[in-house]
Amino acid sequence: MKLTVREVAKMFDTTERAIERWLRDEGMPHETVHGQRRFHRADLLEWATNRGIRLSSDAASSVRGIPLRTYFTDALAASGVHEHVAAKDRESALRALVDRMGIDDPGDRDMLFEVLLARENAGSTGVGDGIAIPHVRHPVVLDVDAASITLCYLEPPIEFGAIDGKPVHTLFAIVAPTPRAHLTLLARLAGVLHDPEFRRAVLDRTPGEALLPLARSAELRFAAANPSADEPMIAGSDREEGEG
Repeated sequence: MKLTVREVAKMFDTTERAIERWLRDEGMPHETVHGQRRFHRADLLEWATNRGIRLSSDAASSVRGIPLRTYFTDALAASGVHEHVAAKDRESALRALVDRMGIDDPGDRDMLFEVLLARENAGSTGVGDGIAIPHVRHPVVLDVDAASITLCYLEPPIEFGAIDGKPVHTLFAIVAPTPRAHLTLLARLAGVLHDPEFRRAVLDRTPGEALLPLARSAELRFAAANPSADEPMIAGSDREEGEG
């Protein structure tokens, strides 16, 4: 589902005038449909993460019926933190990432690798400080029971075409059972990466057993600062979220 200017203003807890300024001066991604500006949520999440712009608390609460207080941490624990992942370029890094995402079907793994590679060729998902979040505009939904996040520390860091030009040493990737779950985790990941303690730990390539408690603390701080993020606030079905 594409968003209107008014919906985007609500998403960022700002005014429509501010959205117009971001469109003019900050390259906010959009398309024009019948003379009206329309926005894809995944594009906006990536754009906001690149620029350090925070979402409203409501924007991080879009999974109906799922307790979100530690949704990100639980998803990260499900797939885990993978250290010393060898890669020599973007292609080998993405292949190594997909191979660690817990996807059983070889066909699904190949499909996901191809769409992630195509996305990177169209524009890097490197968000700065050596971090990248490979994803596609329309979330890829796989036949899984629960969402998971895979974190890979690359060795050595590789050129990824990131926004700040720095080599990438850390990849995050999401597997989710619905488009809504995928976008919620993407928003929550963007929010948790704004937490100074958690971000520092990621930049230091902290191992999983030490990183998960820090992730949980960061997510609880986020939930405390944004109480409505524990409630499903964004209307519309999962099917609608994936359309457009």
